[in-house]
Amino acid sequence: MTVLDRSSAPQRTLVRTPVSDSIILIARVMIALIFIMSGWEKLTHFHAAVANLERMGVPAFFASLAPFVEFFCGVTVLLGLLTQAVAVLMLVFTIVATLTAHRYWQYSDPAQYIAQHTNFWKNVSMMGGMLLLIVTAGGRFSIDALVSRRRGD
Repeated sequence: MTVLDRSSAPQRTLVRTPVSDSIILIARVMIALIFIMSGWEKLTHFHAAVANLERMGVPAFFASLAPFVEFFCGVTVLLGLLTQAVAVLMLVFTIVATLTAHRYWQYSDPAQYIAQHTNFWKNVSMMGGMLLLIVTAGGRFSIDALVSRRRGD
């Protein structure tokens, strides 16, 4: 039976090997990229993105925050900075985004139904990635681990 290592949060993982830390790094990069790319697109087309979110019923304040949250949380996960806390924020963000923007069951047009169905389940997969980052933290190759080592944790 594998027991979860209860050491300091930035270095917590089920298996302590260079391979596992490398896999966590690769996973962080893969998870972060979709948020960075999507967030950057929304930031560079900010007014259109906010208007689109508002049309979906998102209040203006939250619609204005979404591009920043998406992009900058993606960057922090990529860097492994405050990984667990940011993963929680991104999990909540993704749940709300999924239930707001990808209601595939509301579409009668087959093409829209398929596109939204695919995006819905893609987001569910991303939520799984966030849950894993909450448990594993950023791994050895993260700013979190670097800060922890410098503090002597």
